[in-house]
Amino acid sequence: MKSRVIERFKFEAAHTVIIGGQAEEIHGHTFRLEVTVEGPLRNGYVIDFLQLRAIVEEIIKKLDHRNLNRLFENPTTENIALWIAGEIGKRLPEGVKLHRLRLWEGDENGVEFEF
Repeated sequence: MKSRVIERFKFEAAHTVIIGGQAEEIHGHTFRLEVTVEGPLRNGYVIDFLQLRAIVEEIIKKLDHRNLNRLFENPTTENIALWIAGEIGKRLPEGVKLHRLRLWEGDENGVEFEF
């Protein structure tokens, strides 16, 4: 049996993405993030919701209300999601691993990575 915990988050940020060598106009989004971690049940839980929330909030506060071009060479939703995933992976307790990360750019466009 696999046990997973899911938390959802939001942050606001602006970016200009380079597509085909051409930069878009700078624009902003409400990004919605869903993080799923997996691990064994210990004392009835995988990870405390509050612990996972603290880990992710520490990471996304670096992105919230920022111009993402100052943080990423090309801040595509994929690049942002992969960076978030790497940062989460560094902070999870032993035995808990990142299973899935979804990042939505607004209401209609999103990316998903499974690990």
